[in-house]
Amino acid sequence: MLVKYLAPAIVAIGAASAQTATSTCTVSGGTTTINSQADATGLAKCKTIKGSVVVTKEVAGDFQLSGPQIITGDLKIENNPNINSVGSDTLEQIGGEFRLVETTQLNSVNMLKLNSVSKLTWQSIGNVPDMGMTQLSKVDEITISDSHLRNIDAINVTSIKSMNLDNNQFITKYEPAIKEITGDLTIQANGLDMEVGFPNLIWAMNMAISDVSKISFPSLQVVNGSARFDNNKFDSFSFPNLTETKTGDISFVGNENMQNLTFPKLTQVGGGLLVANNTELEEINGFPALQTVVGAIKLRGNFTEVKFPKLQSVRGAFDLSSTNDVTDDCKVLAKMAPKTQGGNGEIEGTFDCQSNNEEANQDTSGKTGSGQGVTGGSSGSGSDKKDSGAAGLSVNAGLFLAAAGVLAQLLL
Repeated sequence: MLVKYLAPAIVAIGAASAQTATSTCTVSGGTTTINSQADATGLAKCKTIKGSVVVTKEVAGDFQLSGPQIITGDLKIENNPNINSVGSDTLEQIGGEFRLVETTQLNSVNMLKLNSVSKLTWQSIGNVPDMGMTQLSKVDEITISDSHLRNIDAINVTSIKSMNLDNNQFITKYEPAIKEITGDLTIQANGLDMEVGFPNLIWAMNMAISDVSKISFPSLQVVNGSARFDNNKFDSFSFPNLTETKTGDISFVGNENMQNLTFPKLTQVGGGLLVANNTELEEINGFPALQTVVGAIKLRGNFTEVKFPKLQSVRGAFDLSSTNDVTDDCKVLAKMAPKTQGGNGEIEGTFDCQSNNEEANQDTSGKTGSGQGVTGGSSGSGSDKKDSGAAGLSVNAGLFLAAAGVLAQLLL
């Protein structure tokens, strides 16, 4: 008789247990607000939390979210000066954003099963030394800023939409396995003498990199937008396999140690080419295959040699100024000047080429030497005059190159 009554009870208990292990918790309004560790413990029965989880500043000390495997929305912890650690031994996926912002006393993150996040945003996260993850293989957007992280090796992805790393003073080396960046890559103001390498990157949308001492992109073939490198410390730069930028510019400004700049396979720049105030760079001869610049070319520096042997079309201005004598190169380049300036018209905008301009490195603005922007005025070739374009309207390099690109599109 006892078995007769126990058997249904055991079946019922098993069914209830199975239901608990697979339950989906949905909260009205789409957000679960956690004000204490007890609130988090109350979610232990939920395998999936449908919506977002917000941890308020009332939560202090060690925070643990055990039980849930999936959060379909965001996990947000921000403006919390009291939380010391964040962990979960079950969480595998965050469908939205994993946001840690202004958690100034945080010293530990431990989510060893987390493998997928749509957006990772960590800013001002206290003294966290490592990411506390080992299986993070899918992230679309990454922002890590103002952290004490020593490395970000836990991010093991091959394709991302965007990545922004800035003001992480202890990150001194980064060499990810990323093959494709479909949005923006920004790296700046991280550890002293940071070294950056993207050995597998083949395709990128836009990149802006500053404050690094070594850099390598051995496999990169196409930049769909712009590539900008300002205020770095590397002594040499090469894009050995880059063939084109489709719509954007290439810019090198204020890289004080750079002595060599090489693009052996580059045939087209879809925007403008700006090389300015790289005081150790004396020779511009690393563009042996460059044929077309859809925007403008602006060069400022201590050049003794400037050569573009295959250049056939510049649809914006060509503006060169050197502290040294480049008269002979100016004469060669002048053959491409607009027909109104005595050339064959391969340069469609204004042609300006100056030697012995001791102020050449001071001009990194977006204005051509004619003082009339990318389409303005007439100017000579091989002259010794000072650059009169230093005064007047101040436009940054991005605007110069963007305007050149717009002009080029109108001329198509």
